[in-house]
Amino acid sequence: MLLQQIINAISLGGIYALLALGLAIVFSITGLINFAHGELMTLSGYGLLGSLLLGLPLLPAAAVAVSVGALSAVAMERVAFRPMRGASVTSLLLTSFAVSNLLKVVFQNAISARGKPVAMPDWMSSVFHVGAFTVGVGPLISIAVSILALVGLELFLRRTIMGASMRAAAQDFNTLRLVGIPANRVIAVAFLLSGVFAGIAALLWIAQRASVDPMMGFVPVLKAFIATVIGGLGSLSGAVAGGMLLGALEVALQAVLPPSLAPYRDALVLAGIIVVLLVRPNGLIPAAETNRS
Repeated sequence: MLLQQIINAISLGGIYALLALGLAIVFSITGLINFAHGELMTLSGYGLLGSLLLGLPLLPAAAVAVSVGALSAVAMERVAFRPMRGASVTSLLLTSFAVSNLLKVVFQNAISARGKPVAMPDWMSSVFHVGAFTVGVGPLISIAVSILALVGLELFLRRTIMGASMRAAAQDFNTLRLVGIPANRVIAVAFLLSGVFAGIAALLWIAQRASVDPMMGFVPVLKAFIATVIGGLGSLSGAVAGGMLLGALEVALQAVLPPSLAPYRDALVLAGIIVVLLVRPNGLIPAAETNRS
C-alpha cells in the first residue's frame, strides 16, 4: 500500500509539474499567467479522441494529440496574445480568461457538453506485483513519461541556442531584444513548449479518466497555477517542486483521512499551501525576477 501511494503521489505530481512548467515557461518570458492553458489540454484530449475514432493506433494518436496542443498554443499566442504585447498584467490576465471561456463554449456547442469516452488499452489499467506490493501500470507510465519530458526540457534549455535564448529572455527580455534575437520567435517557442506539455499532461490525465469533456482542463490548470505559486512564479525548477509537493499532499491526505473528513481534502491541501507561503512567500525556489509585466 505504501509503495502504491508513493507511486500515485509521484504520478499525480508529475502531471501537475508538466502543467505548471507550461505555465512557468510562458510566465518567465512574457509575464502572462495563461489560464487558457487548460483548454490546450482539452484540445489535445479531443485530438486523441478524434484520432482513435479514425482508427489510428495509440502511439500515432498520442503524437497527434500532443501536436494539436502545441500548434494550438502557437495559434493562441499569434491570435490572442501577440496583439496584446506590452499590455498590463491585468489586460493579459483578462485576455487569457476570455480565450479560456470562448473555447469552453465552442467545445460545448460544437462537440458536446457531456464527456466523451476514450477507449484506452486494457493493459494501461492492469497491475503487477512486486513482492507484497501491487503496482499499477498506468501510474508507472505516467511517471516515466513525466521524467522523460522534464529531462527533454532540461536538455533543450541547456544544449540548444533557442534554449539559451529562452533562459536569457527569462532573465532580461529587453536586453535579449537589444542584441538582435527575434522576440516573436522566442515567445512562439515558449508557447509551443507549453502546448507540448499540456498535450502530454492531457494524455496522462485521460489515461486515468478514460474520457474527455469541455471542462477537462479546468481543475488541472487550477492545480498547476497553485503549483507554480508555491514553487515560485516564473521558476521552472520551482514549478516541478510545487507540482510534486501538491501531488504528494493530495495523495497523502487521501490515504490517511478518515471517510468523514475526505470531502475536506482540498481545503486541507490549500491550508497547507498557505502555511508554505507564510514561511516562503516567494515560493520554494523563487525565480530571479518575478515582477515582469
